[in-house]
Amino acid sequence: MTITTDDAYVATAQAIAIAAHEGQVDKLGAAYIDHPRRVSERLNDPLEQATAWLHDVLEDSSITRHDLLEAGIPGGVVEAVTVLTRTDAVSDADYYAGIRANPIALAVKRADIADNLEPWRVEQLDASMQVRLAAKYGAALAALS
Repeated sequence: MTITTDDAYVATAQAIAIAAHEGQVDKLGAAYIDHPRRVSERLNDPLEQATAWLHDVLEDSSITRHDLLEAGIPGGVVEAVTVLTRTDAVSDADYYAGIRANPIALAVKRADIADNLEPWRVEQLDASMQVRLAAKYGAALAALS
């Protein structure tokens, strides 16, 4: 099997995400890295897949945009990951407007929300968390439309 550039940067993104999320767990206590993996598996485009692997890396680790570029991650992926990264300086309206304006980020955010709303996951949460997440993701999907 010949490894293409696409395969190489998706593999690099995966390796970065695995290292960045090492030891982190999700709301159910499962290894957090399973979430970016599942989000990536929902997508077919290599730029979107790489972004999916990295979509929480800037937010949840000490890795920077510069680190991603230095590792060979394409600039379009780094830009999408940056757009997907929440900061206190950006309002919800501006956050979602930025995602809507970036096709890669938009595809990944929709896949991210779909994974977070999977019934098999939601059913394992307590009722109050289910209600909170339904409202959160419902508002997010409306903001992305």
